[in-house]
Amino acid sequence: MGEGVSIILLDADPSWPEPPLSPDLDSTPRQPVRFRTPSLIRTQGSPHSSLFSNETSSTTESAPLITPKPSLLPPSPLREKSFAPDVAFLTSMTDTFGGRSSDSEEGLTLLTVPKARSYSQRLPSWIAEVVVPLSEFIVDADPQEYFADLQEIAEGESGSVYAARVVCPPEELGLPAGKTHVAVKAIAVQPSVSPKLQDLRQEMELMRGVYHEHVLRMDAFYVNLVDDSVWIRMELMERSLADVVGLVSEGLSLQERMIARFASDVLHALEYLQKHHIAHRDVRSDNLLLNTDGIVKVADFSNAVRVTRNSPTSVGAVGVIYWQAPEMRSGAYNALKVDVWSLGATVWELAETEPPFADVQDSREIGSQWPPLRQPDLYTRNFHDFLRLCSRSSASRPNANELLNTPFIRNACGRAVIFQLLSQCRAIEERVLQRESAGES
Repeated sequence: MGEGVSIILLDADPSWPEPPLSPDLDSTPRQPVRFRTPSLIRTQGSPHSSLFSNETSSTTESAPLITPKPSLLPPSPLREKSFAPDVAFLTSMTDTFGGRSSDSEEGLTLLTVPKARSYSQRLPSWIAEVVVPLSEFIVDADPQEYFADLQEIAEGESGSVYAARVVCPPEELGLPAGKTHVAVKAIAVQPSVSPKLQDLRQEMELMRGVYHEHVLRMDAFYVNLVDDSVWIRMELMERSLADVVGLVSEGLSLQERMIARFASDVLHALEYLQKHHIAHRDVRSDNLLLNTDGIVKVADFSNAVRVTRNSPTSVGAVGVIYWQAPEMRSGAYNALKVDVWSLGATVWELAETEPPFADVQDSREIGSQWPPLRQPDLYTRNFHDFLRLCSRSSASRPNANELLNTPFIRNACGRAVIFQLLSQCRAIEERVLQRESAGES
């Protein structure tokens, strides 16, 4: 290049994309999330309500949701993409075009274009501080990049649960190909330390490394800045066993072999959990959820505890009293024994359409044995034997593996029968909605 000729460096090249506006300069208006609420949502005040619980907090409540085997979520491709060119901008410090040699570095300044801030870096300071307990588990991405069209399907004390449509390739979230919807629980974030978030962290720590076909996990956490909430992603479930029981009064028929299939699924989950020395301590119909394939999964580990093989003792009467093992109300107890009692109480409930002692007003009147069935002749000897085994004293109560080999469980119906039962549930609910609509008009 000849003397007196300088390099002319343009400030902008149309072939390079402009860096994104910072959040402070982004003038695009945000649209609030609109939730559509169906008419059939469980109300509080029933035996399934937390008003009857020894604990006031719950993580997943009885929402119809569930999770496949999770994996670590990959980062959003937008967070790894630089919107600026890889080379630096060079600008001349002279006022003329001809004062510097092209071989000279004098008068030239190297400018580096900063990368766009990550989603977590854009969180308001107070939110970032409040969600610290979950920071290890929070995905650094805007959840609205992944989910849309949220529809409320359940509500609880700590937040509502929504069915959400997946708007990204499901593989990005570690979901099976073709998965179109997930469940999202939204928990409002308050400008103060939240015990609920601390509880969620403890639950995630407890469930680390726990993966089983019949166990429902929380898959991922997100922070949603539109409504200042933490979103918890889980598998979307069809309904709870409590929902199934509620449809018996509308004509649904629950047969003994169906109940055995439900119990078998729960026992497989309990067998796995007990091998990991985990006691759920809140097994009941609200926390036993069915997916669309008719598989039952154990949900809500907010009351769970991990013990040791040599010292399985725990204290504290947690859960809901109707499904609660009697030894939990008498001091220290073997935590790995109480879930079998609670499963037996749930089987009793599936037969009677209400939990044991549901009509008792004074909790002190709740005994250590379940009341007799109203129509015992409707059920086989194997059914009654199973209930007796579950209701034994803690010292002689069989474990989950032993109960899986009982005649009652071995005679369970096939999965196709449960799949058909779910179709009947949906048909009954449709009739109920039509009847309600006709009554309102």
